Order: sequence, then C-alpha cells, then structure tokens
Amino acid sequence: MSFKIAFIGAGSLGFTRKLLSDILTVPEFKDIRIGFTDINAKNLEMVAKLCQRDIKANKLKIKIEASTDRRKILKDAKYIINVVRIGGLEAFAMDVDIPLKYGVDQCVGDTLCAGGIMYGQRGIAAVLDFCKDIREVCAPDCLLLNYANPNAMITWAANKYGKVRTLGLCHGVQGGHWMISQVIELLVNKDKGVKKGSRGYEKVSTKDVDIICAGINHQTWYTRINYKGKDWTGRMLEGFELHPEFSKTEKVRIDMIRRFGYFSTESNGHLSEYVAWYRKRENEIKDWIDMSSWINGETGGYFRVCTEGRNWFKTDFPKWMKEPAMKYVEEKRSHEHGSFIIEGLETGRVYRGHFNIVNNGCITNLPDDAIIEVPSYVDGNGISVPQAGDLPLGCAAVCNASISVQRLSVEAAARGDDTLLRQAMMMDPLVGAVCNPPEIWQMTDEMLVAGAKWLPQYKDAITNARKRLSKGNLLPTREGYRGAARVNVNVSSKK
Repeated sequence: MSFKIAFIGAGSLGFTRKLLSDILTVPEFKDIRIGFTDINAKNLEMVAKLCQRDIKANKLKIKIEASTDRRKILKDAKYIINVVRIGGLEAFAMDVDIPLKYGVDQCVGDTLCAGGIMYGQRGIAAVLDFCKDIREVCAPDCLLLNYANPNAMITWAANKYGKVRTLGLCHGVQGGHWMISQVIELLVNKDKGVKKGSRGYEKVSTKDVDIICAGINHQTWYTRINYKGKDWTGRMLEGFELHPEFSKTEKVRIDMIRRFGYFSTESNGHLSEYVAWYRKRENEIKDWIDMSSWINGETGGYFRVCTEGRNWFKTDFPKWMKEPAMKYVEEKRSHEHGSFIIEGLETGRVYRGHFNIVNNGCITNLPDDAIIEVPSYVDGNGISVPQAGDLPLGCAAVCNASISVQRLSVEAAARGDDTLLRQAMMMDPLVGAVCNPPEIWQMTDEMLVAGAKWLPQYKDAITNARKRLSKGNLLPTREGYRGAARVNVNVSSKK
C-alpha cells in the first residue's frame, strides 16, 4: 500500500511528530510517502530530523521529503494535514494584548472572540492559497484534514471558497468523554456506598461509556451519555459538583450544565471566552476560573505556554535527539482522529469519531452552511454521517450565536471586507458584552494595522485604518493592562 501524506506547517513539533507516529503505527502503511513543508526552514529541519530518527528506530525505510517549497511537497498527495499557526507567536501576542487594552480578557483567543476572529482572517487567507495548490497538484481524490484553529472557520472557508474536500479535526470530544467517565465512576460508587480503594469499587473507562456529542467545534454538547444501559446525562451536574477536582477547575462548564442542561466539550478557559457571561467584568473573572493550570482560565494562558514551549524547543532540541525514539506501537497511539480516518479509508476498518463537516441538514436546527461537529463513521466506502436531528433548544441558541460570528468572519476574510469583519466583532458574545461600537471599530483598526503583513486581502482597509489611528483623538484604552489573571512567561528552558 503506497500513497502520499503531506503535512503543512510541519515545523509544529508536537502535532507533527505525534500524528506521524499514529499514522505509522498502522501496519499497512510501512511503504507510504511522507512530505513535510513549513515556511520556517530551521524548525522544519529540526522536526524532520527528529521524525526521521524515529522512523529509522522503528525499522521503516520511509524517507521524509522536507522542503519550504509547498507545491513540491503537495504534489500527488492523497491526504494533506494542516497544522499551521499563521503569524506564529508574534501575531498571537497581538490577538491577546490588543483586545486587553479594551477590556476583552481572553484565555486562548484562537476560536472565537477578538483573537479568534483575527486569527481566522490570517488563517483563511493562507489556507485559500493552500487550497489553490491542492487543487492544482494533489491527487484528484485528495482529502484535507484540518487541525488548525479557528477550526470551524478554516474548515468552512476551505470547503466553500477553497473548493477542497475538508474535514476539521479536534480532540475536545475525547477529552470531555474521559471526564464524563470519571464522573460516572464517582456516581456509581457513591450510589453503592463504596469508597475508592475499597472492595467492590467499580472502575469506569471511556470504553464503557457511549456518547452522542453534537454541536459546533469547541461548543459540542454531550446530548446522550450511556453506561450499562442507563442514560446518565441528567446526572452530570450532580457528578461534576461532587468531583473533588472538576468542581474547582470547571466552574464555567458546570454553570453551563446548570443553565443549559448539558455538558460541553471545551475546557473551562476556552468556554469562558465564547459566551458573554463569565469574563465581561474584571472583578468577577477569578470567580469562574482556576489558576492551577492555564487551560482553566488564565489570562493569555495558551500564549504563555506556547511561548515557553518554543523557548524549550530551541534550547532542548539536542537533548531530544539523544532521548529514546518514539515507538510506533498501538498502545502508544493517541486518540487524534487523523490516523484512524486514513486507516479506515485505506484498509476498510470501521472507525467512529466526531468530525467537523458542512451541516447540510445533519443538525436540523443549525444552518445548513455551518460547520458542525457530529458523530461520523469511516470505512472503505468513505465517510458516513448519521442524521443528528435537533439540538436541545438552548444549546442550539448558544451555537447559533457563534455560527453568526463564524459566517461573518469567513465572508470577511474571503472577500477582504472590513465592514463584515467589524460586524463579526460586534456580534461576538464577549466582545459585545465588554465594548461599545466605537471601541470595537477602533480595536479592529488596531488589530488590522498590527497584523498587516499576514492580511493581504485587507490592503486598502489597513491603509485607511492607519490614517484614522494617526489622526489622534482616539478613545482612551488601558495601555499595558495585563488582564485579571496573567502569569509571567518562564523564559528558562527548565520546567
């Protein structure tokens, strides 16, 4: 069995190395072709060396083809895996710091809110260029697997404007599934009156718990949770409130169960910035977050860990080359969907996962053109998507608010229309809760000018924004404000 897989943004060490390991765990894939491309030649070289070392240690003869020439790497590829971060850490800092001046306090800023919207403008501009190359040089039946955020926006643009068959992939459903299994374990043993470590204590894993999860990326709802023939959906609030760790780290997610009745996929910090209610008042933010880990709500938390990770990447690479190679064995295969999708399509083995696809009537109370995340099946016949029906009304309302922002953002990026971009900012739940329209207009001007080199579609709009900003008489902002829960970046290479 031989075909080609190309990674765009392969200089992203974490995803590239792990996804490649997952793929090469499949026995039938020992003779496939692998291509890596990235705009950063140095990072590309380091990742290719590390992955090639892993391949050799696993006694495979695959030779990675690595080049900054994207079209060369994409040529004849049957599967393309997109793991880019357009603008890197330089642009990421702007996504976090400029909105902070206007009081918009984000934990991540890569999916929705001001940071996610601008990240989408950069990402869509680049991905549409990728899609042009894919249409022209890849295999005719190729499939783009998009891991890049904002996942829904990029997947939407690639399908609609890029004219490339694209699936969006994320591991949020799997992470929440594990948490649910832990909560059910707690409830089962509470009902039996059995304490952990005692005889008769019942362990519960994700393999024991069947879920139906539907919605949009990072706002997907576990609408059915089955364990031993019983539906546990209605006991999630009780279980999360009782859990000794989750009750402290997942306050936003617990409150969303309380208000809407269903557990949602994304982490506490992520979810807190997608809706209007938890980060709009500086003095209340700490009531809803937990500082034990960035993912629980720290201001700019993901930017901090990415910055630290890149510092360690630069200083520790020689050490990693001396450490044991990754073993391509089933027990070390991750729960990322990508390798299982390719395996299913190529070998016929059936795989069930949750993928981001064009709705086309699957969730009947969300728009047909939206990108939704739903249970799907893969085998040798292709990708099959069962009818999901209606989401619970409140859950659908939350998703529809985000979909409106996504649609405006996609159309703005594809057309280079800064009026639509400003409307997306206005319609964003958290931005709209914190800022008035003149503030949103000025913040958008600042973000356009700061990100000009990654936004070719906004050339004229950026020129006009510069003129407005240079005139003075600007609205006052909180220059240098660090947010309600900022942690300093650790510049040391030692964790």
